[in-house]
Amino acid sequence: MRLSARVDYALRAAAELAVGGSRPVTAVQLAEAQQIPPKFLENILGQLRRSGLVRSQRGPEGGYWLARPADQISLADIIRAIDGPLLGVRGERPEHVGYQGPARSLQDVWIALRASERAILEQVMLAHIAEGKLPEPVRKLTDDPSAWESPSFI
Repeated sequence: MRLSARVDYALRAAAELAVGGSRPVTAVQLAEAQQIPPKFLENILGQLRRSGLVRSQRGPEGGYWLARPADQISLADIIRAIDGPLLGVRGERPEHVGYQGPARSLQDVWIALRASERAILEQVMLAHIAEGKLPEPVRKLTDDPSAWESPSFI
C-alpha cells in the first residue's frame, strides 16, 4: 500500500486537530507543527472540510477543528476523503476487475488485501493517534519484529 503525501499530511494535520479539541487551529499553526507546506495544507483542509470531517471559521478567531469527536473519525475516513477508495486496481474497485485463466484468483487477493486494510484503518481512530494508544490488534502487529523489516529484493 502506498500513501500519498496528501494523505500523510492530512493524517498529521487531523491528529493535531484532535489534540486541539473544539478550539480553532489556524492552517499556519498546523503547518508549522507538522512541517507541512502551508499552501498544500490549505487544499487538503478544504478537502477535509468538503468531506464533513473538518469545520472552519474565517476571521481573527478563525481556524479549523474536527467536525466530529476524534474517537468517531477513523484513519480510513481521512484516507477516503483525500484519495478515494482504500484499494484500487487500475483505477477500479477490486470487485469490478476480472481476470481470466491462471490470473483469476488475483481478484480474490485484491479483495482480501482491501479487507485487511479496512481491519486496521477503520478501527484506528484519530483519538488513538492523538493519545498514542493504538488498539491492541494493531499494537500486536507492530510488536512483531518482522513487521519492521523491509523485504529484500533481488
